[in-house]
This record gives sequence, structure tokens and C-alpha cells, in this order.
Amino acid sequence: MFETELLRTFVAVADSGGFTRAAERLHLTQSAVSAQIRRLEDQAGCVLLTRNTRSVALTAKGETLLSYARTILHLNEDARARLAGSKFTGTIRIGASEDFASTWLPYVLRGFKAGNPGVALEVEVGIPPVLFQALDEERLDLVLGSRCRGETRGWSLWQEPLVWAFAEHDQLAFQEALPLAFFPEPCPYREAALAALAWKQQPWQIAYVCPSISGVRAAALAGLAVTPLPRSALGNGLRELGPVDGLPELPNAEFLVCIVENGCREPIRVLADMIRDAATRIDAG
Repeated sequence: MFETELLRTFVAVADSGGFTRAAERLHLTQSAVSAQIRRLEDQAGCVLLTRNTRSVALTAKGETLLSYARTILHLNEDARARLAGSKFTGTIRIGASEDFASTWLPYVLRGFKAGNPGVALEVEVGIPPVLFQALDEERLDLVLGSRCRGETRGWSLWQEPLVWAFAEHDQLAFQEALPLAFFPEPCPYREAALAALAWKQQPWQIAYVCPSISGVRAAALAGLAVTPLPRSALGNGLRELGPVDGLPELPNAEFLVCIVENGCREPIRVLADMIRDAATRIDAG
């Protein structure tokens, strides 16, 4: 059986990307963190981390254990909270893009709230760049969003292709400029799509602007415009276009969770870990 203290240290190293930052987070010395990781590797009977002078990376078995470690720690916290009552209080201000807010995020928040009734949750749904700016200005505590390039912060939840979406049974016919449906600026999907079209020197025009996925999907479903969406958002009635249709390939969309760096409270980290666990289970399923 793995010791929870060792698992907590292992998760902190994986999240922080190194022993020094993990030591700061856990209020331990770096040598104590290293010793705990060695003890955990002895218990596991395998190497969990590869180390060099600049970085730390998980091995394949380390990746496997990390998922179990998060689950064990959360079960431990959940049992403690339900038996003794959570001592967490305060408010967590959450920013989420529609990709999250309209799917499984509310169920994760319900689970967190059940174990932490003293914490108030405030959710704002918006466009990722705007939410990240609010996080930088400390008007939000936690943000879930997507990126196609540029951002280096936060924890990656999963990646999937960004694709051109259009009506399943309509022919894509345009004389000169490709009609496009977009979210308002700033938008990572919009930026990636326009960059790809510029590289191909494909003329385009913005025919439809809407702040919701349902709105741009409706424009594509009606055959009014082509819209860039994560492949999982295609749904019924839309098909994926690509090079055979004369359109350039798009980059992957990466979904992530970020937390405020200055003065981060423990309840925020607990919620972020619950979100990461949920994303791991969904991706595995």
C-alpha cells in the first residue's frame, strides 16, 4: 500500500515540474522531497520520474501512478470531509469556456460543493483570452479554456484536432471568398483559422459572428458558413472539411485549467485537481 504522504509529494512534483517548486509548495526541503520520491519508487518497484539538471518528466509507469495517486488523495480528502465536515470556506471565482460549462464541468462543481459546503462558487462563462486576462488581473481564481498556440501556463487536460465544420449534406460552394462563422475576438479558433487561410492565400470573409458554440454551429448547419471547431463539437448534421475540399489543416486545440498564482488558496488547488481527474477519466473513456 502506498503512503498518502508520498503520493502527495509525487503529485506535487508532477504538477510543479520539478523538486524545487514542489518543495516550496509542500514547505519541505528539496532533499526531503527527493527522499520521499525515492521511497515511493521503492514501494512501486519501478522508476516514476526521469531527472536531469533542468527538468523532471514522468515515465510511462509514473503517468499511470499519477492518475491513481490523484484518485486516492481525493478519496481520502472526500472521506475526511464527509466524516468531519470540510473546513474550507470562502469563494472561488471560476471562468470557463462554453466547451466546459455546457458539458461535464457542472457535475464536477456539484461534487466539490457536496464535500465543501462552506465554499461558494461563482462561475463566469466566456471566451478563453478574456478569461485568462481576468485571471492575470486576479478577478478570477481558476480558468478552464482552450488554446491553439501561444499560452504556456496551466495544466493540459487533453488535446484534439481543430477542424473545419460545415453542413453534412450541403455542397461547399463559394466563388471567391470563403464564408466564415466565428466567435467574437479574441478567439484562439478564429486566430488559428485565419493564420491557416493566410498561409494558403485563401480569400475569406466573415459572414457570421456569435459568442456561443450553438450559434456558430447553427450557421454551419444552415450552410451559411464554415466554422472552426474542436472535432468533438461537430455533432449531428456537420461534417469535417479538409485538404480535399481545398481547405488547409488546422492545429490541435488544447484544453487546460489554470489557477491564480498569487496567494493561491488550498480549496482552489483541490478543485483544480478534481477537474483534472474528471478530464482524465473522460479522456480515458
